[in-house]
Amino acid sequence: MKVSLVIMAAGLGSRYGGSKQVDGIGPHNEILMEYSIYDAIRAGFNKIVFIIKPEMEETMERLCGGYLRRKTARDGSPVEVAYAFQDFSSVPDFYHIPAERTKPFGTVHALLCAAEAVDGPCCVINADDYYGIDAYQTIYNELVKLPPEGKATMVGYLLKNTASLHGTVSRGICTVKDGKLATVREALKVQLYPDGTLRDLAEDRSLAPDTVVSMNFWGFMPSIFPALRAYFEDFLRNEAGDNIKAECLLPMMVDQQMRRGKLEVSVLHSADRWFGMTYHEDREVVAAELRRLHEKGDYPADLRV
Repeated sequence: MKVSLVIMAAGLGSRYGGSKQVDGIGPHNEILMEYSIYDAIRAGFNKIVFIIKPEMEETMERLCGGYLRRKTARDGSPVEVAYAFQDFSSVPDFYHIPAERTKPFGTVHALLCAAEAVDGPCCVINADDYYGIDAYQTIYNELVKLPPEGKATMVGYLLKNTASLHGTVSRGICTVKDGKLATVREALKVQLYPDGTLRDLAEDRSLAPDTVVSMNFWGFMPSIFPALRAYFEDFLRNEAGDNIKAECLLPMMVDQQMRRGKLEVSVLHSADRWFGMTYHEDREVVAAELRRLHEKGDYPADLRV
């Protein structure tokens, strides 16, 4: 059975001020997603699916794809590598794409673009986030137990550990009951202040630091794809319009499926701390944390061997 790590790497990184997906930030010029790949393979994943812009394929093959094909998964099989392309060619013909639009259509569209490459359980992540060693083992153990339909999983993180002092971030604000996700809503402008307080500026409300949030660390079965397609097409018909920045987001799709009684999502917790790069000012902190993890022995000198 192929258990896939699906990496969403087609975003433009506008707030970061550059292509953060391929920014060599580790002590030996590793890009952040290489840590996710390394952790996933040692947890048991045996297929890596990159969701990228078509023009990124050569770069990704040079940075990651080439050496990954020479790696062996924990079950002894060769690691499989696949590319899925998130561009406007996969948008249904009924929708007229505004001429000024350059931004991808968001995480629902991204995962939908990988439908043909995913043939078993999959973990979906952002390319520019570090989720932690334990998180991959935790979600892998849950993924391989999921039934074919009706259930999914996610790793939750605490809001106070995922915000940035350098500007606002978007987070999926979760409510959890008895280990299951009850609701999730998208807070589009979460601001962390120096005193540790947090506020959703878009809705002008304070947020508790220990609020559980989704960092797009989802676990799905292939049966999620018809729901993704229906949700995306409904988004195009009713919400996208001429808005050149409109995005169709996974947390909102999951919330709809739960409200309709079609999906139950278990919420897992990791002993590790999330960190990531939203703004260029975050880079120094992330680089220092990666150096610390190497020095501690969590990662070898060369992730690519």
